Parts: sequence; C-alpha cells; structure tokens
Amino acid sequence: MQNSSEVSKQFDFIVCGSGSSGSVVAGRLAANPNISVLLIEAGGSDETELVLDTDRWPINLGGALDWGFITEPSPNLNGRSILYSMGKVLGGGSSINVGTWSRGHQADWDLYAAETADPNWRYGAILELYRRRVEDWTGVPDPDFYGVGGPMHVQPDQPDLFSLSMLDAAESSGLKRFANSGGQMMRSCGGCAVVDNIIHDGKRQSAYRSYIYPRLKQPNLTVLTGALTTNILFEGKRATGVEFEHQGQLRHAKARFEVVLSQGAIQTPKLLMQSGIGDEEELAKFGIPVRQHLPGVGRNMHDHVALALVWEATDAPLPHTARSSAVAFWKTDPALDAPNFYTYAIGIPFLTPGNAAKYPPPQAAWTLFMGMRPASRGSIHLTGPKGSDPLQVQANYLSDPKDLEDLKLGVERAREIGNGAALRPYAKREHAPANLSGPALQDYIRNGLVTFWHQSGTAKMGRDSMSVVDSELKVYGVEGLRIADASILPRVTTGNTMAPCVIIGERAAELLLKEHSAK
Repeated sequence: MQNSSEVSKQFDFIVCGSGSSGSVVAGRLAANPNISVLLIEAGGSDETELVLDTDRWPINLGGALDWGFITEPSPNLNGRSILYSMGKVLGGGSSINVGTWSRGHQADWDLYAAETADPNWRYGAILELYRRRVEDWTGVPDPDFYGVGGPMHVQPDQPDLFSLSMLDAAESSGLKRFANSGGQMMRSCGGCAVVDNIIHDGKRQSAYRSYIYPRLKQPNLTVLTGALTTNILFEGKRATGVEFEHQGQLRHAKARFEVVLSQGAIQTPKLLMQSGIGDEEELAKFGIPVRQHLPGVGRNMHDHVALALVWEATDAPLPHTARSSAVAFWKTDPALDAPNFYTYAIGIPFLTPGNAAKYPPPQAAWTLFMGMRPASRGSIHLTGPKGSDPLQVQANYLSDPKDLEDLKLGVERAREIGNGAALRPYAKREHAPANLSGPALQDYIRNGLVTFWHQSGTAKMGRDSMSVVDSELKVYGVEGLRIADASILPRVTTGNTMAPCVIIGERAAELLLKEHSAK
C-alpha cells in the first residue's frame, strides 16, 4: 500500500475504514477519475490464506487481523466477558467473516425507511440496489430477486448431504423451504434454504477485493494501511480532514468535500467521541471539548446473540469446518415483523469453556449454532481521550428479561430441528443442552451465550433525540461528515450484516456523488 508521504496533498474525499461499507464508498467515488480519494485502514494487507480461505475464519478470532475487543464482565452471563471480533485488515469484516451473503429482511429495510421518513431505504429500493448495482449472481437465474454484472460475486453454496439433511429436518418442523436464502424467504415469516456466499473459485471475494483491488493502479485513489485515525479535523462546524497515526508519526490529511467514517459499530463511535461528538457529560469526563452534543453516539448497540446446541455424531460423514451451507429462520412470536431466530449447521462441536467444562463434548459431534435478535441493547464508552486508549464495551446481553424467555423458546425449536428424522443418521444422541430445563437450562444459556459478530446501531439513523445521522447519513449538527457502516442501522438486520453494509456503502456513495458532482 502507499506510504504516508503521499497523503500530504488535499483529497476530495477521505474514507476511514476499508470494510464492507468503506471499500464500497471509496471504490464508487474513485470510479470517477476526476475525484481523488484517500482510503485509510488501520490494519494491513489481505494477501494471506487466513483471508482468502474462508474455511480458516475461526483462526482469525483474537488473532492479528482482529481488533479483539473484550466486553465488560456481565452478571447476566455468570461474570463472563466476550471476545468481540472485528476485522483489522483490508476488507474489514468481509475479510475475516464466514463469507455468508444475507441481505436482510423486507421488514428491516421498511423499518429503516419509517424511522427516517425516507422511501429510499424501503425494501423495494434496496432490492433494486442489490439486483442492478451490487450483485453478480451465478446461481440459477432469478431476475425478480438476483442481478448479474455487479462487483460482488454471489453464489449459492454447494451443500453437502449433512446440510441437505438439516434443511429436510427444518422443513419437517414446519419451516417452508425456499430455492435460495436472499429472495422470497426474506419477505416471509420464516423458512430454510441453502446459504449464499461470496466465494469465487474457492477464494473469498471481500468488499475490498470487489470494489478497491481492481482500482489500485488508478492515480486518483490512495490506499493507506497501518494508519489509525485518531481525530476528525474541523474548521468551525465543518469536518475538513483527519488526524492519524502512521509508522510512529502523527499526520494530517485534508478533505475538500467530505470525510466518511466506515470503521464499524465500535470504532466509529469511538472516533466521534474522541473528536468531540457525543454525549457532553461523557466527553467532559475526559476533558474533550464538545463540538456537537449527540447523546446517541455509542448507545443503542444491537447485536445478534448466539448459542450452540450439540449432538454426538455417528460415523456418517460430516463437513469438518465451521462454515454452514444451510440456514433456517423462524419466529418465537407471530406478532414480530421478521424472524428473530436463525440457525446454521456445522459439522464440529462448539461450546464455550464454561459449558464445555460441564458438558465435555464428544470427539465426534456437530452443532446447530443458533442466533437471536435480542431486545437488549448495549453501549460503547471511552476510557480516555486518545486513540490508543481502550474502549469499554457493555454488551448488556440478557438485560431485558424477555431475551432469556425467547432463548428458551428458540432452543425448543432448534432441538426439534436437530432431532428431526432427517438428521437421525448423523446423531447418536443429544449432547447439550439436550433436555435441560428450569435453572439448569438458564445456566447453560448464561454460560454459553456469545456474539454472532453483527454489532450495529451505535450511531443510528433516524429523527429522534438519540439519532446520530439523518437519512442521507450526515452527522447531525456538523457539516462534511457522514457515517457509512453498521453503526447507522436502527436495529440489526435479520441474518448476517455484510451484505447490508455493502448496501450502506452504495447509498453513501450515491448521495456523495449526487451532492458534489457539480462542484
């Protein structure tokens, strides 16, 4: 990547973060040769099999390509802290995740449109973005839902017999089976399907690889790695550039038009607060001058929680990876506007240390890894004013009592799937939680709950007093500053968040180009 001596000039736009949204913003802007773009990434190169081979994704958790945030110990989780992994590498989360392409439910997008009073966020408009601008679909043609010719390679997974059996079991439990996971199922109350992914010829095609890599030789695009953004520069109320650390030096870069923050739902609110944008009482604790009082910065953190259900395996062949080719979605309350539960089937055991100690997994086992959209919300807090100061992450799992009750219902449905006739050839017996109930099941949940790595909402889009950006992703109260990442989502989407983050990047780029095209 290019070195810091090349960032002394002024750029039209500066994008901070090269993840699933930031790469899209920078790539779309740089498509115009008359627009100069600086893309700043704290991590390094993605030229490693740890990125390119999606089957290796678990190795990255807590590794060199991971920010490795740790949540505060929680009494609701029997005093446990949780590793909050986020990509610190070109491509961000899209370079270290499992590679699943999950678009979000119609109800999600329609809710965002209602929260902002902006029809451009409605499902119909977003579907058109997926079809006409984003995707290059290689599965069975489905022109009503999938498009071709876009930068993101999207394909249906190649399911093994175990994954197909999981779909048969889910269907037997009453879930409708769909031809794919991104089409009609994302307008329904639940269902099951083969997953979509971003793997092409056996290699991950991250947002960075899809939007930035083909443009690296363009003179109007500068990509700087190993650069930690520490402050947003202002002239009055207008963002004019950024301060960042690179190779032991503190440097500045100027933006002629706008600065875009795409650092994710943890780093983005951190940078905002360090720059004087946030709750004035919290900023005052660290002597940070208040540039704009926005109490919603760092609040409303929404994340899917996850829980593993394990079966002892027979001698039937299993896929020995932590990736799944099949997914099932369902509701535990018919009044909900979208499924609040989903599960993937993986051919290896997965238990937290606490539950593994109580229920040591057999050597041969498989897992239904179950996710839930909770009612509980968390928050992000500073511990100091500097970029090097760590964050305090309050996940607040199970802070809403309803979540524990919903998880019990979710376990019932997942057990019904796992014990279905189609999966019996693969199961000697239920291992955990099996038929636990009452306090024992609650303890299993508290010891076993982890993240699904879908942190969202900490700079949410909307019109109320806790909103941080408007429908055009502009930060309230300042000029020249937008946010484009999962932090703007009022609630986490249904399923994995990479694809929705690509959409956020597309919307941001569209808005920036429209506003500044004549300047």
